[in-house]
Amino acid sequence: MQRRALAIQLPSGIEARLGDHSFGRQRAICEDDHVLVVLHAPPTSDSLERETVLVLRLPDGGLVAGDGTDGAARLRGLVADYRARYEECDRAYDEADSADELFTLLARLAPLNRASTNMASALQAARDAARDDKFLIGMRDEGYEVSRAFDLLVVDAKLKLDHRIAKNAEEQSAQAHAMAAAQHKLNVLAAITFPIMALATVLGMNLRHGLEDLPAAMFPVVLGLGVAIGLFVKRWVAP
Repeated sequence: MQRRALAIQLPSGIEARLGDHSFGRQRAICEDDHVLVVLHAPPTSDSLERETVLVLRLPDGGLVAGDGTDGAARLRGLVADYRARYEECDRAYDEADSADELFTLLARLAPLNRASTNMASALQAARDAARDDKFLIGMRDEGYEVSRAFDLLVVDAKLKLDHRIAKNAEEQSAQAHAMAAAQHKLNVLAAITFPIMALATVLGMNLRHGLEDLPAAMFPVVLGLGVAIGLFVKRWVAP
């Protein structure tokens, strides 16, 4: 794959340090009193392609972009693009609540955080090559602020995800403990009633208690009493 053609002529010293297939990683190249700043546009998590942004600083301090447009405006626009992506991710962080949403956010943040860090390093190298250039100093500072903002957002998202995972684990542990306690109560209840039911079954006891001759209207009363006892046992087993 051949790298794309430029609208500007690069100095031979800089051209010799560039490959034939791409412009390579984000960095600053200083040769023949020229400084070429190689930067990447904000990436996306679903693509490996990186749009290269080139800005050439001329010996007189002028800046021209690789497409022939104003280099200063191109740099400002690039940093603004990164800042806009950060603000989008920051809003997504505020709205994220589930683990899936936080995983999705972290997958989106990873390439942006890496690219913004490399952009800040490239702008720092450009500033070192042209130490008196106030514009590059300002761009270096803005790039650092954006990179730091992405770093902090990644840390916050990971902490929020860890908290969500820990909270879910704690809730599951509490539910498991409650189920174990309920199972223990059922075992106790079965241990008490099983011998009685077994003896009644084996001996076939039909004891007369005087309630056989009560009117049929007592059936709802007995039924209600049975339901009340059942609800009490249920509350005791699973409070």
